[in-house]
Amino acid sequence: MTNNNALQQALKQYFGYDSFRAGQREIIEANLAGQDTLAIMPTGGGKSICFQLPALLKTGVTIVVSPLIALMQDQVTALKENGIGATFLNSTLSGRESNQRSQAILNGAIKLIYVAPERLFAEQFIEFLNIVKNKIGIAGFAIDEAHCVSEWGHDFRPEYRQLKQIRQLYPDVPVIALTATATERVRADISQQLELKQPYIHIASFNRNNLYYEVVPKQGTEKSYVDLLRQIKKNQGSGIVYCLSRKRVNEIAERLREDGIEAIPYHAGLTPKQREENQTRWIRDDVQVMVATIAFGMGINKPDVRFVIHYDLPKNIEGYYQESGRAGRDGEDSHCTLFLGYQDLETIKYLIAQKVDPYTNEPLEAEQRIAQQQLRQVVDYAEGLACRRTILLRYFGEHFHGDCANCDNCLTPKPMDDWTVEAQKFLSCVARVKERFGLGQIIDILRGSLNKKILQHGHENLSTHGIGKDRSLDEWRQLARSLIHQGFLTQTTDGYAILKLNDRSWEVMRGQRNVLLPIVREVESAPVPERHDVSERPVDIDILFERLRLLRKNLADEQEVPPYVIFSNATLNQMAEQQPTSRKDFANLSGVGAKKLEQYADDFIALILEHHLKYPPAEPSEADNTKVTQESITPKSKLSKASTQRETLAMYENGLDIDEIARDRKLKPATVWTHLVQLVEAGYAINLDRLVPPDRQSIIYEALEAIGGDSLRNLFDHLREEYTYDEIKIVRAIWQNEKDPL
Repeated sequence: MTNNNALQQALKQYFGYDSFRAGQREIIEANLAGQDTLAIMPTGGGKSICFQLPALLKTGVTIVVSPLIALMQDQVTALKENGIGATFLNSTLSGRESNQRSQAILNGAIKLIYVAPERLFAEQFIEFLNIVKNKIGIAGFAIDEAHCVSEWGHDFRPEYRQLKQIRQLYPDVPVIALTATATERVRADISQQLELKQPYIHIASFNRNNLYYEVVPKQGTEKSYVDLLRQIKKNQGSGIVYCLSRKRVNEIAERLREDGIEAIPYHAGLTPKQREENQTRWIRDDVQVMVATIAFGMGINKPDVRFVIHYDLPKNIEGYYQESGRAGRDGEDSHCTLFLGYQDLETIKYLIAQKVDPYTNEPLEAEQRIAQQQLRQVVDYAEGLACRRTILLRYFGEHFHGDCANCDNCLTPKPMDDWTVEAQKFLSCVARVKERFGLGQIIDILRGSLNKKILQHGHENLSTHGIGKDRSLDEWRQLARSLIHQGFLTQTTDGYAILKLNDRSWEVMRGQRNVLLPIVREVESAPVPERHDVSERPVDIDILFERLRLLRKNLADEQEVPPYVIFSNATLNQMAEQQPTSRKDFANLSGVGAKKLEQYADDFIALILEHHLKYPPAEPSEADNTKVTQESITPKSKLSKASTQRETLAMYENGLDIDEIARDRKLKPATVWTHLVQLVEAGYAINLDRLVPPDRQSIIYEALEAIGGDSLRNLFDHLREEYTYDEIKIVRAIWQNEKDPL
């Protein structure tokens, strides 16, 4: 068993974090002890580290089963960036590439292997795994997105069912299953399907405190689009807009582009190459908004998504939670908006009706019934007047009490009326029909209906028949939804939606609890206030943050990786506020491990020191000075002629070209270009003509004036790929200085 200090040190060394998130340590310890594990953690909760860290500390390789190629590639890229031996084996590789990776595995250079479920049980791959087991050892299996194994999950995948073979083929190898969303029924199904042996089960809270939830009514095509555009402009940052159909995706993406929003589509009607290119452009911050069907998103690891908008109604609560949860994985404030349009109901009902047996073409009535109930739950959420979190979390069996202060219903609460008497009537009626009917029948009884179903069951003879005539159908529906949301009533989830009483129901009927119901009145449609206080910080810190962000983007473009793989926004914010000028201080930033310290510290420290030329930091006190030792500052990061950027500048001014500087300083030419771009951004005058001929500068200037400088990719495309990224970046730096001189 690895002791606590060793785990903490490994976490910092490999991932740059000083402490574990809630539940991570316990899951990792169970994994290291060889115990099967089921981990239910919300998106952004840190699931990956729960199997990645043990993989690095155990003998042998860990096999990670992942449903999507994009997810594999993303996680492997991030692991390599942290200096961790990881690879994926999938259909995108040539035979030669597969052989090279297989050899690296057998040579012991790899600790994590990502594979798709269909590849895992191919005869040839099983033979290879057996060789690996005998030569290297298999430390464990990690089943990512494990809800895919369950027919009750929101994204069931038949190929996941075969994963039970893991237990038969490798009975002594521990298995960890991980997912962000799973109801109690799905959790039980995962354990059964994967044949987990007495697993350690960790269920984290499903509450995402940083997400703001709201529902906006759809009011006609044009008005709704204007509302959508306003939402995007208000939230800024990177975002996703979900639509039901490919046609709607294309329409919205095109209109957003016409209105100055960089938006691209994603749906199954695009070619695989188009989907991959669009996804890559969005992940790398070359465009702001991805407009997509729900085919997009599973496994997307982008942490800095600032908003998710469901322009059309989602099909079920679990899917909505998963999709909206792609916002704010970095823990920063993010916005989740659902547009409620009743016309969407008909579209979804039509899609549900298409659920037929592929062999007999007969309706799959059980699946249709469950899908219809799931759709009703979405409408209940959207129409609900209780705290949005209370409704969402109750779906997963978690009780949330009180005002969340971060949803529309809590920030603009409706007036509350006492509906205890009506609630007692409703619950009493549920009891008198022996808890065998749904919401509609109960309301019909209360309102005194004499329809066929009432007469068939003799419900006209009940004492509760007709005692609710004074309330409208909508009022009774609203009360019923509220009773369910507040936990005073239970509804079965088998597709029939039968109402059941619980302990809290009887407390209401005995007068031990009051039931308050928010009432909608048209005169009280107050605008949603600003939900978060924005802390004021000095302008120079914001300027530094933007420069750090640009440096990160330049480095990411050079390496063809997403910016967040280098550092998260949270790390950049911390960097801008603390402004470390030594490697020792830089290493203390959250998200800076050993590999990233070595690879990036000097570039970022140099930029911070250049920033200090224009914005000198406050003089440290005498007590602080005694803490600073000569050893704490590396030669590369001193603000002197030995500064890495100044050394590059001196060599350039002495007539050396890019390749000569790179050769003499043992740097990549791309790094030399980056130094020169940073120097220009810091206000240094550089003879640009030696780098970019004047005629080429003029054309790049024209492009910048035409489309702006926000997206390198757009500039590159606009210039028909005839100018390099380095040329564009350095001309853009001068152009931006002219536009916004410090």
